[in-house]
Amino acid sequence: MSQSKMTVGIYTLGCKVNQYESEAIAERFSAHGFCVVSPALACNVYVINTCTVTAESDRKARQFIRRAIHKNPNAYILVTGCMAQTAADKIAAIEGVDYICGNANKLSVVDAAMRLVDNGCKNTIPEINLLAPDANGFEKMCISRFDRTRAYIKIEDGCENRCTYCIIPSARGTVRSKKPEDILQEITQLVQNGCREVVLTGIETASYGKDLDGYGLADLLEAVDAIPGIERVRLGSLDPSLMKQPFVDRISKLKSLAPHFHLSLQSGSDRVLALMKRKYNSKMALEGMQRLRHAMPGVQFTTDVIVGFPQESEEDFADTVAFAKKARFLMIHIFPYSKRAGTVAASMPEQIPEPIKHARLKELSVVQEEIRKEILTSYVNTVQDVLFETHSNGMLYGHTKEFIEVSCPGNTKLVAEIHPVFITGSDEDRCFGTLYSKIERG
Repeated sequence: MSQSKMTVGIYTLGCKVNQYESEAIAERFSAHGFCVVSPALACNVYVINTCTVTAESDRKARQFIRRAIHKNPNAYILVTGCMAQTAADKIAAIEGVDYICGNANKLSVVDAAMRLVDNGCKNTIPEINLLAPDANGFEKMCISRFDRTRAYIKIEDGCENRCTYCIIPSARGTVRSKKPEDILQEITQLVQNGCREVVLTGIETASYGKDLDGYGLADLLEAVDAIPGIERVRLGSLDPSLMKQPFVDRISKLKSLAPHFHLSLQSGSDRVLALMKRKYNSKMALEGMQRLRHAMPGVQFTTDVIVGFPQESEEDFADTVAFAKKARFLMIHIFPYSKRAGTVAASMPEQIPEPIKHARLKELSVVQEEIRKEILTSYVNTVQDVLFETHSNGMLYGHTKEFIEVSCPGNTKLVAEIHPVFITGSDEDRCFGTLYSKIERG
């Protein structure tokens, strides 16, 4: 069968970096004549782009591999990503897998699929093409397509922080930065193709430029800001220690940078942060947020928090709750701590029982829900520019530059456009309103 008639479905697990890499893989398949379709269909080729941040991530990866094999036992099964990097032997033990590679050479799945198609039969023993995650430096890949209105651009790979709960440095290797000229060219093409918003992301976005000669994240943001037609720029998850005054002074002057930052906080307790081996304490994190609030009025923050970390006491958890009340995050993604084999935290004494973890998750969620409700209420009776992303049952859905979700009645033709909306109300999830017409503005 010719490649032009072959269908490929790509399962993607995990972070935005994986999503970007899957899109780059999909575009490479398309360029070679494959038809990229939903992985929910019975495809000729499946690519499973795995995550390994938790044991649950590994379980889901194995589940997706078996699901693909069940859908079409004759399909070619190719597995890449973080679990493939750290546990190739476990993947190879699944009967039906044809090819395994890690994070250094993800695009090799396309060449491997072409070989399998040309040979016309599955591998009896999986081909394993495993290199060190940083063996090829920053793997050269790019995208020209985007989902609806927003495109994720991978600008950095690798992490050297060695947090005690995290396996990702082993899966992703040392910090590597994408060349600025390649990023600018990629974003320029996306904007020319109608993309309204780009999100610059990485495994440790704040480390961008660490391996470049005197060129850092602020330099890149200034260069992106100068691209003609760029509407909005967001940043992926950031280490709070990045928010020092010189950095804040530079980025606050940019016209395209959205006043919304996702900070990888993890805890509001200084003792727990030290146990995690994070690079900051709660005071440093809060001061960084205050600098941004002073320089960019109206800025909003979202974050991640782990509850029930080993040795986390009631006092430590109370510190996290108190920090949340001071910081007033728009949203907190709360995770109960999960053991990850191969990490320091997995063997720490005083592991927290599951019922306590889930009780703390529930308590912090209640606090955060009230804060979010108050923030959304503060937008009522204001006019906000909304980038509409979807349309369903006569309603438009989108986000403000601060990442406030907004819905309002409107025509599907407005999707992928920015329009002012008069906010008439809110609930615990989003704001809602009506399109603000030129007549009303007059």
